[in-house]
Amino acid sequence: MATKRIIADDDFGQIVLRSRRGARNITMRVKPDGLYLTVPPRSRTEAVLEALRPFRARLLEQYLQVKPKRIDFDYRIQAECFRLSLAPGSWKCFTIRHTEEGMVIYCPPGTDFALPDIQLLLRNAIIRALKRAAESYLPSLLATWAERFRLTYNKVRITGARSRWGSCSGTRTISLSCYLMLVPAHLMDYVILHELAHTKEMNHGPRFWELLDSFTEGQSLRLRAELRKFRTAF
Repeated sequence: MATKRIIADDDFGQIVLRSRRGARNITMRVKPDGLYLTVPPRSRTEAVLEALRPFRARLLEQYLQVKPKRIDFDYRIQAECFRLSLAPGSWKCFTIRHTEEGMVIYCPPGTDFALPDIQLLLRNAIIRALKRAAESYLPSLLATWAERFRLTYNKVRITGARSRWGSCSGTRTISLSCYLMLVPAHLMDYVILHELAHTKEMNHGPRFWELLDSFTEGQSLRLRAELRKFRTAF
């Protein structure tokens, strides 16, 4: 079998088979764009698909949870700190506005939501809206928590990272993902306090967790476990 092979599939859209040197077993992982299988070298495609069969139903349930939802006028994001909807507009281009109900993407007349290019454009617009909201909201929240615990940092950056909620560099630059706007407020606070703790302890040793526990009333490990289970709505 080739190092990488893509197979069209009615359930997952596509199944991506990748062989990896040293792999002894088949590993299966769902992603928003399909099912990814890592297999030992020289695995036969037919044998891999047969091995997948007993797990297909369970994996499909997971895939449906992460599969991107179609964005149209019924689409909503109703997070605790971020709300977004779509509405018909009179402009020739998609326009983002902040309203009392939250962020609104106004769509040009005749928008065809079935077109992949339109879906991609809307997803990019939502990311821009998230970044705009994050740039307005997160730096002041970070400053509030830093002042409360008498911690200092040099600057804050808002990023578009999906796989990392936040980070703190050796120069005390704190980076926060715009996707934090989609998590519950208490988990947003946890991420910020986690990064502020790194301004004192750059590792994840016992002293770091003791410090973070002092910020979170002894709840740091519970909050970490809750955050790891959280999946954003977008």
